[in-house]
Amino acid sequence: MSKASHRVPYLLVDAFTEVPGGGNRVALVLDARGLSTEEMQLVAARLGQPQAAFVTDWEGTGFEVRFFAANGEVEFSGHAAVGLALSLLQEGLLPEGVNRLYLRTIGESLTVELSEGRALVQSPSPRFRDPPSWKVLQEFIEVMGANERYLHRGLPYGITFTGLWTLFMPVVAPGLVDALEPDMDRLAALSNELEVATVHVYAPYGPRRFYARTFAPALGIPEDPVTGSPNAALGALLARAGVVPRWEGEVNLTVTQGHRMGGPGQVEVRVEYGPAGNILGVYIGGTAVLAENGVVELGGNLN
Repeated sequence: MSKASHRVPYLLVDAFTEVPGGGNRVALVLDARGLSTEEMQLVAARLGQPQAAFVTDWEGTGFEVRFFAANGEVEFSGHAAVGLALSLLQEGLLPEGVNRLYLRTIGESLTVELSEGRALVQSPSPRFRDPPSWKVLQEFIEVMGANERYLHRGLPYGITFTGLWTLFMPVVAPGLVDALEPDMDRLAALSNELEVATVHVYAPYGPRRFYARTFAPALGIPEDPVTGSPNAALGALLARAGVVPRWEGEVNLTVTQGHRMGGPGQVEVRVEYGPAGNILGVYIGGTAVLAENGVVELGGNLN
């Protein structure tokens, strides 16, 4: 390996929470200049987190970022983007007084707004596929140890993309979301057949408030505690279906996750509309807290 003795500083950050151990943990390398794709994958594996983000270059307030999941590179990771933006601020790597920066991913350049210790990250542009048949939805809910009576008939289901293709399944109540016990091998097989990366099960629990769980065995992540990209896509799906009103210019939603895994967190979702009711953009927001820092020595031991 070309950099057998290269020392790589890292951070472990919990996103969508203010308490270490809550939310969703991500590994961050704020200076990955000169690292190859293979070396970034090695660092991500050594840090042992489901997802990692690397800043590969920067100029002013623009940062080139690459995201990795357990099975390889992905276009976008919402909780990683939130944790990264706040870490750049907290580590003093942004020009003083800056409240906006840009993340250049392998897919798009995304805007991040910073305010009062929170980051609001633009998601990749939402895309939609034809929804699966009701029979397919029944197969998925049965693999999760439930049946079609769990499914909410008044909320949208479908397949949406804001960085990852995700199947959305509405359930009647939050307690039923927590009652799910998926067969992860079968769920991974069904996900691969449907060509989705994650399965997002959600239920309403108040005006513009939802409770959710995200399963991603197809990515090597049985359950993702508190997610960014699928919740952005959920906002887009709800907006497209007309569940939230379009005449307000923007709509703000709150999604709570992680209780079942013992690390609760909260994701703010903002959907912006044009005059004709078309979706102009979807944003996810929240806080983040540093859990650990250290150095990975490639070719050596984790310090």
